[in-house]
Amino acid sequence: MADQETDILLKRKAFENEALPHMDALYRTALRMVKNQNDAEDLVQEAFAKAYRFWDKFEPGSNCRAWLFKIMTNIFINEYRSKARSPVSVNVDEIDDFYLYKQMDSLESGDNPEQMLFSKIFDDDVRKAIEDLPDDFKMVVILSFLEDFSYQEIAEITDLQLGTVKSRLHRGRKLLQKKLFDYAIKNGYIKDKAR
Repeated sequence: MADQETDILLKRKAFENEALPHMDALYRTALRMVKNQNDAEDLVQEAFAKAYRFWDKFEPGSNCRAWLFKIMTNIFINEYRSKARSPVSVNVDEIDDFYLYKQMDSLESGDNPEQMLFSKIFDDDVRKAIEDLPDDFKMVVILSFLEDFSYQEIAEITDLQLGTVKSRLHRGRKLLQKKLFDYAIKNGYIKDKAR
């Protein structure tokens, strides 16, 4: 009986040391995925409960943060997403790779148009633009841009091929550029010389 209690204490201590420091990062991402504080808390709680239940499957010394994100992402995909309405379709063929640069031609000149645009838009606006991305793009954008995972880590977390991750990041970035550029013009963050 004492051995079993010791094992439980050791498991709990290892889990607390390895997994709990990542709770804030998981919550930030969950909030962006589900757009609701209560649902985000539930998603993180469910992810940590599942991680603790399967803690013996975690390989010590490996990337605990990525392992936790994979668990949370799988829960989101399997449960939350199936409850949501049909995914929004986007015709990514209409996304011009050089949209931002072409639009910036009519504006004040600058060395880096993308940096100029994003530096003039507030964090809340960027957050809102990311939240409004279709789910397939939103997940990889959040994991890359906000959580700083590598392409390979994102592929492992989302169970996607590396090429698919790169493609979705590219298209997600272009969708963000277009959405934020139009927003910046409309709200006067940058001036359109054509007007």
